Amino acid sequence: MRIFTIPNFITLGNLLCGCLGLMFVFEGDLKTASYCIFMALILDFFDGFVARLLKSASEIGKELDSLADVVSFGVLPAFMLFAILKNTDQLFEYQHYIALILALASALRLAKFNIDTRQSDSFIGVPTPANGMIIAALPFIISEPGLYGHMCSNTYVLLAYAFVMSYLLNAELPLFALKFKDFSWANNSFRFVFLILALVLILVFKIAALPLIILSYIVFSIFLDFRN
Repeated sequence: MRIFTIPNFITLGNLLCGCLGLMFVFEGDLKTASYCIFMALILDFFDGFVARLLKSASEIGKELDSLADVVSFGVLPAFMLFAILKNTDQLFEYQHYIALILALASALRLAKFNIDTRQSDSFIGVPTPANGMIIAALPFIISEPGLYGHMCSNTYVLLAYAFVMSYLLNAELPLFALKFKDFSWANNSFRFVFLILALVLILVFKIAALPLIILSYIVFSIFLDFRN
């Protein structure tokens, strides 16, 4: 078994980012924890890219990738939301513990992904990195004045997010993957349109665009599935 490969070391870097992010959450530094998620996202992309490039993909690499993802994009975001909810209006005493369902839903989603042969070229349910991106954006959005920041720090909105995203992670919802078999417009028009929209949103809203991009991704996928 090829354990000590470059892609596996990159995946372990992803896992290390998740562990460091948890440490920063416990210290109350949510923005640095967000940077850990962003770094984990980059490493999560490159481990698969390098594995394909070096032709060193393996079963242990696949399992290791899911273990790293459940920490970086499941447990870490759940604890970040836990910390945010703890500092919002208290609807009931233990409301912040509801955030932990995101960790459970992420673990279930990744376990299903590993044995689901339908998800080689697309996704069934929202990928866990999408949840990580949304939660990572929250500390920056909340710190800004205005309606958007106020809405994202609303207790009802955050609790609703925890339940809705936990459902979407495991829903039988077909979502397209940003995997290009070729770069022709005919075969990838919806991918190009989505990437252009995402770029525009980032230029306009910067990091606050991440929740809007994920929402657009889900809407695009539903529309594409309906059209097909």
